[in-house]
Amino acid sequence: MFITRIVQRIKLFSSPRKEFYLFLKELIGFYPQKLIFYDTAFTHRSISKVNSQGTAVNNERLEYLGDAILGAVIADFLYNRFPQQDEGFLTKMRSKLVNRSILTSLTSEMGLNSYIDVNSVSSDEKSHIFGDALEALIGAIYLDKGYSAAKYFITKRILPKYIDLHELEQLDLNYKSKLIEWSQKNKRDVKFETIEEYPDTGKQPRFVAVVGIDGKVMGRGTGFSKKEAQQNAARDTLKKIDVDLA
Repeated sequence: MFITRIVQRIKLFSSPRKEFYLFLKELIGFYPQKLIFYDTAFTHRSISKVNSQGTAVNNERLEYLGDAILGAVIADFLYNRFPQQDEGFLTKMRSKLVNRSILTSLTSEMGLNSYIDVNSVSSDEKSHIFGDALEALIGAIYLDKGYSAAKYFITKRILPKYIDLHELEQLDLNYKSKLIEWSQKNKRDVKFETIEEYPDTGKQPRFVAVVGIDGKVMGRGTGFSKKEAQQNAARDTLKKIDVDLA
C-alpha cells in the first residue's frame, strides 16, 4: 500500500497536468489517486472524445453520480444538524444547498471554473457548466476514494468554508411562489406559460417560459426543465416590478 502511494505521487508530480492535480489535492484534502476520473470530471460534452469502446468521454455520467451522492450527503448532514426541525424545513434547506445557482457560485469561489475544458456553448448552457463540474468532481471522488471521502469533501471542505447556513435559512429561492404571493397580495392576475421547447446543442431540450401580469407579458426565462424556465421567468418579473429577491 505504501509503495503504491509513492508510485501514484510520482506519477502525479511528473504529469503535465501537475498543477491541476496539486490544486485538487489542496481543495479536496487528499491526493487524487485515479487521475482519469478527475480529468473526466472537468471535460464538458462539447469536447467529448470517443474511447476505444466507442463511448463519448465527458463528465455527464460523473455528474449524474455526483448529484445523487451530494443529495444523500446533504440530507444526512441536515438531518443531524437540525434535529428539532421537521421534514418541510429539511427539504427546503436541501433544495437551497443543491440549487444550481448555489453550485455555480461555489465552483467559482473554489476556483474550479479555471480548469473546466469546454468549447463554445450557448449562454443558457453556461449557467450549468460550473455546477455540473462540481457534481462530477464529487462523483470522481466517490469512484476514487469511496463514499466517506466524498462525504468528507462536502461536509468538511465545502460547507464550513463556503456556506453560511444561517444566511441560507433566510434565503428564499422560490421566485415563482414569491411572485404568486405578491399577486395575491396586490390582487393582480399572474399567469405562467411555457411557450417553446426545442433541442439545444446536445441531448437536452430547452424550455422558454413567459410570465403575464394582467394580460401583459412582464418576464421571460429559459432553462433545461419547465420548472427552471418558470423560476427564471419569475425572477426576471420580480426584478422588473421591483420586488426584493432576498
